[in-house]
Amino acid sequence: MTLPSTEALVRCRWGETDALLRDYHDREWGVPERDSRKLWEKLVLDGFQAGLSWRTILARRDGFRRAFDGFDPERVAAYGEGEVARLLADTGIIRSRSKIEASIRNARAYLAMREAGEDFATFAWQFVGDGPIEWEGPVPPNSPLSEQVSKALRKRGFTFVGPTIVFAWMEATGLINSHAQDCFRRQEVRCNLLDKKA
Repeated sequence: MTLPSTEALVRCRWGETDALLRDYHDREWGVPERDSRKLWEKLVLDGFQAGLSWRTILARRDGFRRAFDGFDPERVAAYGEGEVARLLADTGIIRSRSKIEASIRNARAYLAMREAGEDFATFAWQFVGDGPIEWEGPVPPNSPLSEQVSKALRKRGFTFVGPTIVFAWMEATGLINSHAQDCFRRQEVRCNLLDKKA
């Protein structure tokens, strides 16, 4: 049996834009993420996306990982003005002081949650009943749910976590399955989740 080429598959429209976005769409976007550190990394990157396209961030993701010590929360939380200056000079990332400083604050908030016995993944998944929400119909820029999560994050000391950023983060990490109804990944993501639960 011959499998269809990836070019013949129906995707979410944004996943057809170019090879980088197509690969990200086909392999990562919307896959349920249960690792706390990876969820935090993606939230930080979504914060950097504010006002920019996700493709801009995705193209620099390796640069971000290098610059932010592999997104090790302990190391990022310890950054001082010297590290901020280093990051502001790094052409491999988005050089925004407010976003860099937010990333440091968010590392500290993440660690504070952990030290208080609150696992970040458990915190995130509780908002969707521990399983992805199957989004039906048009996808908005945010929702009452992302507003609720945003408020909970801000209460814990996070910044650059407005409801639109949070909604994009929830989609990317599989808390919400918002692949288009005819996208081949919608069912794959759902089935992959069911396989893991079985």
